[in-house]
Amino acid sequence: MAESTLSLKLLINSQSKRVLFAEAGKDFVDFLFYILSLPVGTVINLLKKQENIGSLANLYESIENLNETYIQPNKTKEAILKPVATVSGSNVPLLALNDASSKRKFYRCGDCPRYVSDDTNASCPSCSRKMTNALTYVAPPQRASGEVGFVKGVVTYMVMDDLAVIPLSTISSITLLHKFQVKELSSLEEKVVTFGMDEAVKLLNASMQTKKVLTEVFLNCAPPTKPDVEIMD
Repeated sequence: MAESTLSLKLLINSQSKRVLFAEAGKDFVDFLFYILSLPVGTVINLLKKQENIGSLANLYESIENLNETYIQPNKTKEAILKPVATVSGSNVPLLALNDASSKRKFYRCGDCPRYVSDDTNASCPSCSRKMTNALTYVAPPQRASGEVGFVKGVVTYMVMDDLAVIPLSTISSITLLHKFQVKELSSLEEKVVTFGMDEAVKLLNASMQTKKVLTEVFLNCAPPTKPDVEIMD
């Protein structure tokens, strides 16, 4: 499967050099919501080449380097390093390219169709034979609408700099301009950007460190060095 790319339209305040919001379709919103279903191991695997992700990268590397001799015979390192997401991303672009659920295999013994396992070392509880006969996974059918993903594509969505998502409307746009105290419309500019796998990883990294995510991904060259800290008077 080729890497997917999306187009986003950013509204930028040129004076403050900040992205106010992005106009996005359902594909981008589906991707954002899919992030919440990713296991920690998958997130670290995606971000381990990034800076400032803390000590979890060391923990991940420790498991990678641990000799199989120290692993329980009924366990695998892959189960932790490349865990299966609870929600399949096979119909969600970008990070779905790393979704392991489409590669997961199931097995049964040769005689008892009632039991299934994802580990060939498992024994059938009925006949005690090893469950080594591979089965073929069949994905659930699409709904009558034909749409996949999480949200409907009937509207354009507004994605804020802090990744809050709402349906786009004239009222919501005006409210946002008032919130950011934009007094001169001439300071606003639109910019169409491409969002691919590189930007997806940067967004995932920035989302755990700042509330100015879109600004960091599309306007700033370097990722934030530390999380936002609210200074109290």
